[in-house]
Amino acid sequence: MQKLKLKILDEELAVWKVTPERPPFACPREEAGFWSVTSTETEMSVVSGASMVPEGAEVRRGWRCLSVEGPLEFSLTGVLASLAAPLAEAGIPVFVISTFDTDHLLVNEKRLGEAIQVLEKRGHVIMTEK
Repeated sequence: MQKLKLKILDEELAVWKVTPERPPFACPREEAGFWSVTSTETEMSVVSGASMVPEGAEVRRGWRCLSVEGPLEFSLTGVLASLAAPLAEAGIPVFVISTFDTDHLLVNEKRLGEAIQVLEKRGHVIMTEK
């Protein structure tokens, strides 16, 4: 697998659950920053900037995002494995989101420095968002 370039997004992210009691919402596109919604038959989850979480939501805060420089071709294989496997070996949990153009790995903010070291040791290049 080729060595990948990843960008560390500046904002703290949160993963939160939309419940049946909570009315549907619209993504506040202009100010949202990172915003991802996944819906299945049993749940709806949102990943957004920590400041975008509604009051009372079930939430897990303290995530930072490493975004793979894209766009990535759909025919590529092993992209996530080349990132997630070394992090798993180091005992660093990840929350993964894939979009049309690329992949995003969320890592607990407390483990971000360690995650960067692990990935750089494998030859990946980590950049800041600026």
